Amino acid sequence: MKLYNYFRSSASFRVRIALALKGLAYEYVPVHLAKGEHRLADYADIAADQLVPALELDDGTRLSQSMAIMEYLDETYPTPSLVPANALDRARVRALAQSIACEIHPINNLRVLKYLSKELKVDEETKNTWYRHWVRTGLESFERQLAQQPPSPYCFGDTPTLADCCLVPQIFNGQRFNTNLDGLPRTMAAFEACMALPAFQQAQPSACPDAEA
Repeated sequence: MKLYNYFRSSASFRVRIALALKGLAYEYVPVHLAKGEHRLADYADIAADQLVPALELDDGTRLSQSMAIMEYLDETYPTPSLVPANALDRARVRALAQSIACEIHPINNLRVLKYLSKELKVDEETKNTWYRHWVRTGLESFERQLAQQPPSPYCFGDTPTLADCCLVPQIFNGQRFNTNLDGLPRTMAAFEACMALPAFQQAQPSACPDAEA
C-alpha cells in the first residue's frame, strides 16, 4: 500500500496511527500541503478531492477521507479492532471520533486558516485566536462526552479505538498553536495513555520522513 500524506495533517496522522496499530506496512509518499503540492495536476490524478490522506491499495485502487480509510482498514484487517463488538458501543466510539473529525477539525484545517489570512486579511494573532477558540470549545465538549462514560484508560474501553486515532492528532495540533488544554482530565489522560504506545509514537509527525526540523 501507499499512503499519500503530509506530516502535519491531522487526517493523515489518524490513518498512520491506524496502520501502525494494525502493524501494516506501507510506502510513505509525502504531499506538502503548505507548498501546495496537493493542488498540482499530477496529484489530482491520484486524489480527486486533492486532499490528504489518500491510500493506494496493492491493486491500484485508491481511497480518500481518513474516516473511510480507517473503517476500510478495520473491516479488511480486523485485528486489533478499532471499534467495539457491541453495536451501541460502536456508535459511541464513532460519535467521539466524529466530534473531532467533523466538528473541530474542518473549521481549523490548513486551507481554512490560509483563507482567513490571505483572503480575509486576518492577522496572525487573530487567526490563532480563532483556532484556539474552536479547538478548546470542541475539546470541552469531548471531555463532557467522556465524563458520561465509565472510567477507561483510552477514550472508550481498554484498547485504542477510532476515537483515539482522532484525538491524538488534534491534541498535537492544539499544542502547536498553544491551545489551553487545562481542565480536560479524561481527554488528556487518554492522550497520555495513547502516547505511551509504540504505534502512536511511530505515527507522530516528528517520526515522519518529511518532518521539518
